[in-house]
Amino acid sequence: MAETHEGQPLLIVGSVAFDSVETPTGRADMALGGSASYASIAASYFAKPQVVGVVGEDFHAHHMARMRDHGVDVRGIECMPGKTFHWRGRYHEDLNNRDTLETALNVFQHFNPSIPDAYRDTRYVMLGNIDPTLQLSVLDQTRGATLVGMDTMNFWIDTARDPLLEVLKRVDLLFINDEEAMQLAEEWTVLGAAGAIRRMGPKYVVIKRGEYGSVLFGPDLTLFVPAVLLTSVVDPTGAGDTFAGGFMGFLSRGGTLTRENFAQALAWGTVMASFTVEAFSVEGICNLQRPAIEQRRQQLLDMVRY
Repeated sequence: MAETHEGQPLLIVGSVAFDSVETPTGRADMALGGSASYASIAASYFAKPQVVGVVGEDFHAHHMARMRDHGVDVRGIECMPGKTFHWRGRYHEDLNNRDTLETALNVFQHFNPSIPDAYRDTRYVMLGNIDPTLQLSVLDQTRGATLVGMDTMNFWIDTARDPLLEVLKRVDLLFINDEEAMQLAEEWTVLGAAGAIRRMGPKYVVIKRGEYGSVLFGPDLTLFVPAVLLTSVVDPTGAGDTFAGGFMGFLSRGGTLTRENFAQALAWGTVMASFTVEAFSVEGICNLQRPAIEQRRQQLLDMVRY
C-alpha cells in the first residue's frame, strides 16, 4: 500500500493511457501512462486526487487498483467500448529528444469530460494536456476553484490556438516547457515569453526546462529550482505531468499562495519528477516511502543553500 497524504481534494482531468517506450536502457510495452495517471499518483503523496478520464475495455483492473491504492478517487474514469489511448515512442541516446512511432487515440478520441457532481466544488483543479475545447468544458462544469492550473503543448499551440487563448483567460497558472512557451508567446527568451503569457491571462507561469530545472513567474515573483542530479535516467516519459501533480498536490493542502508555498511546491514537484525518470511508466513514483522523498528533497535544498 502506498504511503499517501490525507490532504485536500485535487481535481485532475487528463489522459489515462498505455505507453510503449524504448530508451537506450530498455523498453516497456503497454505500460500505464497518460497525464492524469502520472499527475494523480504524484499528487497522492500530498492530496486526495480525483481523476476524470476515459479508458477502453482493455484497461486491466490491476491498473485501476494501482491508482486506488494511492488514494486516487477514480469514480470519474469512464470505461467505453473499444481500446485505451496508446502512445508508442523511442528516445534518442541523449534522452532529450524522442520520436513518436504511433499515436492511437482510440476511445480518447471521443473523450467528453463529464465532471461528477461530487467533484465540481473542488477548490484546486489541474487541467492536463488535452484539447483546449475540453479544458473549457471542464471549466464550465466546475464552481469557485481557488486555483486552476493547466498544461499544454506545441500541438495545441499549432492547431487550436484560439480556444487555447480562451482557456488561458480563465486559468490561474500555466505549466509549459521553454520551447513551447516561446512558441506560444512569439518571444525568444524565457523571461520575455513568461511576461507575454501572463498578459494572456494566467497570473502565474511555470516554465519547465528539463535537466535545467524550472522557473515560476508571478506578480513581483520569480523563483528558480534546479533539477535533482541523478546518476541514471531510465525513462523521461511523464516527468512533466509528475512535476505538475506534485506541485498542485502540495498547494492544494490548503496553504495560502505565498512565495514560500510556491517555492516549496516547485521543490516537491521537482523531487517527484526525479523519481519518475528513474524507471519506466509510473513505477518510480509508486509506493514511495516518506523518508526517501524527504531525503531527496533535502538533497535538492542542499544544492541551492549558500
